Amino acid sequence: MPFVHRRAVRARYWLGWLNGAIEEVFMRLAILDDDRELCAHVASIMRSSGHACFEFHSGEALQRSLLRESYDLLILDWELPDLSGVDLLAWARANLPAPPPVIMLAGGEDGEVVKDLAVGADDYVTKPVQTAVLKARVGALLRRSYGATGTPRIETFGEHVFDPMAMTVTVDGVAIGVTAKEFGLALLLFRNLNRPLSRAHIMEAVWGRSPDVPSRTLDAHVSQIRSRLFLRPEHGLRLASVYSFGYRLAQVEPPADA
Repeated sequence: MPFVHRRAVRARYWLGWLNGAIEEVFMRLAILDDDRELCAHVASIMRSSGHACFEFHSGEALQRSLLRESYDLLILDWELPDLSGVDLLAWARANLPAPPPVIMLAGGEDGEVVKDLAVGADDYVTKPVQTAVLKARVGALLRRSYGATGTPRIETFGEHVFDPMAMTVTVDGVAIGVTAKEFGLALLLFRNLNRPLSRAHIMEAVWGRSPDVPSRTLDAHVSQIRSRLFLRPEHGLRLASVYSFGYRLAQVEPPADA
């Protein structure tokens, strides 16, 4: 029967698995501002909260990156010489299959704040950026978008049940043997159901930041969990590569004779 996950989980946390424990939790943030000093300042604040930050100084550079990489949150300046944060926001909402939430960096005037929200931004932070305010607004938006972090708990997606503490996966009540990396990879994909994830995003999430492992290692693990966890159309799921990007686990209608 069609795959139906019990709750809409879209959390995208680093699953740095070691000795059966979660090592760290972080999100991937893209920060856009042509003021390099301000961009570095915002990135420094967010890194102090444990997030991975990627700095961009032109809208076109971030736009190109969004075609190759996946991010969990965008922090965008309103005005840039080439492609403004507003234009980039409109482009992302129109072209990305699962656009991330967006915080705009506003000048402080009420009119600019209203414009930020009117064009579809999820929230805003006024300049000059205050550390406590930025951390609070980013944290609140991440919780609204992806759920609160906390003690690892059993997560259920249809017939697939993940127990992070025991590092076990059951499918339709049957326990399936998986390695720690396979567990982390599968859970990351289920938490991002129908969302394409870049290879770099997956590698960082499962193998740790700046992983020194061959690219084919990811492909081998994808092949293993596709087979072991029945991630195929006849079971209502498709785990497929996204050309020149990464992988996506998608919910599909199983064949009529399945």
